[in-house]
Amino acid sequence: MTSTSRRYYRVMLGRKSAHAQQSFAGGYVGVDDITGDLSGQLPDDWREFNRKFIPIFLAKFRDKSKIAAGLAGGVTWTLCKGIRKGDVIISPDGMGRYRVGEVTSDYQWASGQAYPHRRAVHWLDATIDRTAMSESLRNSTGSVNTISEISRYADEIEHLIGGAAPPKLIATDETIEDPVAFAMEKHLEEFLVQNWASTELGKSYDIYEEEGERVGQQYATDTGPMDVLAVSKDKKQLLVVELKKGRASDAVVGQILRYMGYVMQVLAEPDQTVHGVIIALDNDQRVRRALAAVPNVTFYRYEVSFRLIKG
Repeated sequence: MTSTSRRYYRVMLGRKSAHAQQSFAGGYVGVDDITGDLSGQLPDDWREFNRKFIPIFLAKFRDKSKIAAGLAGGVTWTLCKGIRKGDVIISPDGMGRYRVGEVTSDYQWASGQAYPHRRAVHWLDATIDRTAMSESLRNSTGSVNTISEISRYADEIEHLIGGAAPPKLIATDETIEDPVAFAMEKHLEEFLVQNWASTELGKSYDIYEEEGERVGQQYATDTGPMDVLAVSKDKKQLLVVELKKGRASDAVVGQILRYMGYVMQVLAEPDQTVHGVIIALDNDQRVRRALAAVPNVTFYRYEVSFRLIKG
């Protein structure tokens, strides 16, 4: 089933997998209708799609924010256009397992049906137990976002489909020199999100939520996903959080400024300001010099403690 060009996605089939059994039986994945039939209206660039989609979404849901509109547009475009024929979908069945399928069609419009923006899927007999996944894959598939690309876990997924035990630590990105450090960065993100309320940031900000679910983790932008998008408790500030394992380099300053620029231009309401936070084990003089010119970005150090206690 493997291919060097295929990509892998986790797709939620309705809130809490409420539409999973219908999707499995009908051989498709789908999303709700906001715009009507999108046949012939799906550009190759999701940013172009969102420029048209966001005003439509906000006109229909006047109580929603630009952040919610951007998220919905990204989900709709990704399912209808971004996912390609031959890509692999894994979807939770609501009972602790994931069904695995291969996308077999381009966009389809199912008029009058639930989740009418659809792609046909050939669902395999194979299932993956959540307990068999590595911790990193479980964390990635546990995201509340409707669609998450998990291609970096392709080898592990293929092992699980074949019934073999997955490798203990997997890093398929050629830019990752140290898989242990990469895993640590992901653990740092999960720890921060799970313990947000007890952190210094949690006193003033909440991770962005929609309908009671956190959607501010790994929020998609046109320059890559932000680690965390948060909003102040008075709703007047949006906060971009970038996490780095080990010592931060001055390159992270440019990275967080790109994310902040996207939030300013696309997501922020007229009365909202945008701030940034970099979290790393340590910084250096180059980082401090760069941040001196950017007063709306703050640096935080994290500490890791390890003890052995004789039993």
